[in-house]
Amino acid sequence: MSGKVLPFLLLLSLLLTPLVSGCGGGAADGETAAMADSRVPKMAPLEHMPHEVQKAPQAVREAYQFAAASPEIVEQLPCYCGCGTFGHTSNYDCYVAGVDPDGTITYDMHAIGCAICVDITQDAMAQMRRGKSLAEIKNYVEVKYAQYGPSTMP
Repeated sequence: MSGKVLPFLLLLSLLLTPLVSGCGGGAADGETAAMADSRVPKMAPLEHMPHEVQKAPQAVREAYQFAAASPEIVEQLPCYCGCGTFGHTSNYDCYVAGVDPDGTITYDMHAIGCAICVDITQDAMAQMRRGKSLAEIKNYVEVKYAQYGPSTMP
């Protein structure tokens, strides 16, 4: 495919997806708009993140954006990279060192260079898109990543 055709097809598919997905499904299939929206991972704005995150590969950027916007999910997920020795208690700690009372986030740069942290978060996002519950996502992570090291959670 030529270099101009592929971007055009990608753009076209992005523009047509809402139209096609609106043709079937929804309330007729027993799914409300709120349920469909819960499948879309919340993402924090990239421009508010450290330069290192902004320049990181896409998967890393997305993981930071998701972790910052969805602490209620990522705080419930264990990490298996060995970061418990740094005091991390969940996958969330690999991205966020703290949040000030005004909501300002202090980022932890650990996940910038840790594929296991990012893979766990990316897998959680993918499971979320599939409509999995938090308990199912956590179980998926535990089963898939336990081979890499001890959990940060009891």
